[in-house]
Amino acid sequence: MQACVVHGAGDLRVEERPAAAPGPGEIAVTVALGGICGSDLHYYHHGRVGDFALNEPMVLGHEVVGHVAALGPGTDGPDGPAVGTAVAVHPATPCGTCHECAGGRRNICARTRYLGSAAHTPHVQGGFARLINVPAAQIRRLPPGLSLRRAVLAEPLSVALHAVRRAGDVSGKRVLVTGAGPIGCLVVAALRHAGAAEIVVSDLFDEPLRLATEVGATATVRADRPDDPGWSGDIDIAVEASGAPAGLRTCVERVRRGGTVVLLGLLPPGEVGLLGNVTVTRELDLRGAFRFDTEFDDALSLLAGGLHVEPVVTHTFPLGQSTAAFAMAQDRTVASKVLLDLSEG
Repeated sequence: MQACVVHGAGDLRVEERPAAAPGPGEIAVTVALGGICGSDLHYYHHGRVGDFALNEPMVLGHEVVGHVAALGPGTDGPDGPAVGTAVAVHPATPCGTCHECAGGRRNICARTRYLGSAAHTPHVQGGFARLINVPAAQIRRLPPGLSLRRAVLAEPLSVALHAVRRAGDVSGKRVLVTGAGPIGCLVVAALRHAGAAEIVVSDLFDEPLRLATEVGATATVRADRPDDPGWSGDIDIAVEASGAPAGLRTCVERVRRGGTVVLLGLLPPGEVGLLGNVTVTRELDLRGAFRFDTEFDDALSLLAGGLHVEPVVTHTFPLGQSTAAFAMAQDRTVASKVLLDLSEG
């Protein structure tokens, strides 16, 4: 079967990989669509994401949907999905036994296996392959009426939903989102659904800000224009979705006294400057938001219910044009979420 494999920084290949039958407790999925994530781009361009560095070839991708192809031993009971069922794949398999898992915070389990992640060695091979085998617990039937093209946004929308939940009650609040990439735009959609009164979005480019407006931003500002009148007014909560140190600084500087800053975008590895005294004297709450857990099911329900996110998907490429797809996904002046169509060559 063909798969999109990263071998190191700048070395992306579509190559043949052996296809195996699903093992005990596994379900084989024929992947139809996969979304290119910012972490996929980092692995491709830099050979790492934050502190997770490549040290062996790895199939990329963790935002995937498709159809059940085969059932492994122990998964063919009456409650299991039938062959041909349209499904989404939850990319995480937490250990289930550690302190974090027992405490209901499985998303920060240190032993989690995550599709397309170099956090552990051997790496967990990802979903940009025509056929993948995953634990049955990671399979989700699509709700009635939900198309694969909308369902492929379930994983990034889950990230956004978790970040909004980490922010606390946003109802009636004025919220700043720094970074209008795919995750930032989905954070906007999640904030609107959660009842935020105003959502201000900042970015360096006009096209991402236009998309943010389409999915619910009430105001947009150029991050490189500090005198933009859109910056005026108190910010109750800030969500840093750019992964840039400048975005974090903006959040800390702009949020009101006693406000909350949610760090969602992964920052560059190593130490990053922080306005510590501002954080102390204003008594700001800084909260990390990493991946998600049960929000995946919530995301599928919201997508099936018509949550307005369609503008986030801007381009689709066949698997054989993966390099072109990754180049497009890197161009934030024109692209947001770029999909790979694994049903095409």
